[in-house]
Amino acid sequence: MSHQPFRVFRISNKKDSPKIMSLKRRVLSAGIWSLAGFGAVQVIRFGSNLIMTRLLAPEMFGLMAISTVVMIGLALFSDLGLRTNIIRSSRGEDPAFLNTAWIIQIFRGLLLWVAACGVAASIAIVGHLGTSLGQGIYADPRLPEILVVLSFTSVILGFSTTKYFEASRRLSLGRITLIEIVSQIMGILFIFAWLSLDRSIWALVAGAICASLVSTILGHLYLPGVRNRWTWDPAAFREIFHFGKWLFLSSILGFLAMNGDRLMLGGMTNATFLGVYSIAFGIVAAIEQVLVRIVASVAFPAISEIAREHPSKVGDTYYRMHILIAAIAYFCSGTLVVSGQALIGVLYDARYAGAGWILEVLAAGLVVIPLQLANYTFLALGKPWMNSTISAVRTALLFVGMPAGFYIFGVEGAIWGLVMSQLLSAPLIIMFAVQTRLFAARREIMVLPMLAVGFAAGKLFVELVRYWRP
Repeated sequence: MSHQPFRVFRISNKKDSPKIMSLKRRVLSAGIWSLAGFGAVQVIRFGSNLIMTRLLAPEMFGLMAISTVVMIGLALFSDLGLRTNIIRSSRGEDPAFLNTAWIIQIFRGLLLWVAACGVAASIAIVGHLGTSLGQGIYADPRLPEILVVLSFTSVILGFSTTKYFEASRRLSLGRITLIEIVSQIMGILFIFAWLSLDRSIWALVAGAICASLVSTILGHLYLPGVRNRWTWDPAAFREIFHFGKWLFLSSILGFLAMNGDRLMLGGMTNATFLGVYSIAFGIVAAIEQVLVRIVASVAFPAISEIAREHPSKVGDTYYRMHILIAAIAYFCSGTLVVSGQALIGVLYDARYAGAGWILEVLAAGLVVIPLQLANYTFLALGKPWMNSTISAVRTALLFVGMPAGFYIFGVEGAIWGLVMSQLLSAPLIIMFAVQTRLFAARREIMVLPMLAVGFAAGKLFVELVRYWRP
């Protein structure tokens, strides 16, 4: 692997082939669209969230958070990696392959709804019996009803077009981004319209259904690509299932690793605390989602194409992406670790003050986000078992660390147990990166000063808040 100086996007080089030049232009375009579009979505969501926290009680956000986690869990427990398959497969533009994936997606959406209804019924029964399992937020009688209605979004999204996956494969993200912004705005407008009549949690549920419906319809009407038809190709199914079985295992473990915190806190605490926690978690998650969006929507397709056509250039491509991801992650981590409480004090009222220390603790976990790029590169290199192993280790650390921390130190110990599970899984990812010849210590270290810059920025923000709000 070359260790020559590099730039994030190097557009002109006489030695580059036309295909590589085209890829670089597409990467640059996709990166701009991904950052601008997803950033706009996060700003819209964050702004509306600030307003809704003044209209709704914290417990409503707690109920919505746990309902969303259950839905994400069911989705990942049935994930065959359709998007990943289409992006990396040599048949990724074959109509028969795409339509087979579409049919699988439809049936999966229907099964998810049935499964969610089953989970809701189980929670209702346990709560009715009054057993020790029905504690915390799970004892709230509204939760089963919310799950049944909210889970219908899986049926709607099951009919989403595979044109989304085709566009991701081609790094053509402009129209996808516009659809996401429009669907987000429509969902939020629907929430506020509902709140004008009824200030209940059903406004949030209705907004989620509206956004998924708009996204599905616009995808079919506005995106270019293969029109989905009822076509079944056994060979395509075998390829999808063969590669997807590893992603299925990785998705299950990944869900537990990424969402186990809220599942466990739902039993350890009540809806009010979980609602406060969801505020802090949402800020960290917004940063993480922007970065992972760049990795999944820009870096992964680009590295997959390089791996197919120019395997020797994977390492250099990896680190051109890495420097941007790492710089943002380290800066944000340093800033929020220092200024989390001040930021919450500025943005939210006194009911959410407890989110401040939680935000500062959770922000420490952002330093491992750049390693997500390595995880996706392992997939591009055809090594999904590495992702499964990483997810298994992180899940084990989480489900040991959080309960142990809670038992010894209470809620603060549980939150620290979550962060330590993220940090302690990093050495395994680095080991796999070394095995695949991705890791270059010098290139990793050269971005670390951004953490100190973040600390300084956070300290400056705290001092400014103290000056304006003594």
